[in-house]
Amino acid sequence: MTAAAMREAAPVLRAQGLYKSYGAIRVLQNVDISVATGSRHAVIGPNGAGKTTLFKVLSGELFSDQGSVEFEGRDVSRRHGFQRVRDGMGRTFQVARVFAEESVQNNMLLALQSHKAGQTFGLRDALSVSIGRDLLEECHAMLDKVGLARRLHDQAGVLAYGERKRLELAMTLALKPRMLLLDEPMAGMSPGDRTGAIQLLNQISEETGISILLTEHDMNVVFSLADHVTVLNYGEVIASGTPEEVKASPLVREVYLGQ
Repeated sequence: MTAAAMREAAPVLRAQGLYKSYGAIRVLQNVDISVATGSRHAVIGPNGAGKTTLFKVLSGELFSDQGSVEFEGRDVSRRHGFQRVRDGMGRTFQVARVFAEESVQNNMLLALQSHKAGQTFGLRDALSVSIGRDLLEECHAMLDKVGLARRLHDQAGVLAYGERKRLELAMTLALKPRMLLLDEPMAGMSPGDRTGAIQLLNQISEETGISILLTEHDMNVVFSLADHVTVLNYGEVIASGTPEEVKASPLVREVYLGQ
């Protein structure tokens, strides 16, 4: 998305005045973040900056102590994670969450059937439902899109790490979210897997118009994907703008990017 289009687009996600503490340790301090509809927005910063806590608050895994979170103009500050999934948020994690003992196909079918049922239900319940040709075709098409068609009948637990991450992404997309929250999506991937994942996420963004918010340590990944970057340091936003603006910031170079 161009900078001009981003300025015109209404935010899909807006958080204002977020504070979060763990006991006496304050992790987020008056954090504001706004994600434009259709944008690819990255949150970066040093270890301990508060990125993961911010993601947990935005996705409903944690509630903030103060402040508000709005999704598509609706206050979701006190809605739990599973409710925000139903609202249209999709979330992946640093460690891919898949059903290791089940086949790749069964993992995908569970996600598809959960979406069609409008709720989350048990694996056995999902796989006992009669599976029609349309559902199988959708399953196979999505696995082909993420490069896993040849692993259809393999157990998810034997997949290489990058493949498990792609399966998790496909399962998340099966829920038809309007926004993806990706926590360290490239963590643990080989250089080749990272290149493929960048291409896949750019393709998904361009084809679907889905909004993406991600955290990532690899700056090559960030500047290959993001059209907007927010920088956290000690729980505070110290910069937010285009990748070029953030890279040019003396403060960001001093605390994170280096000279």
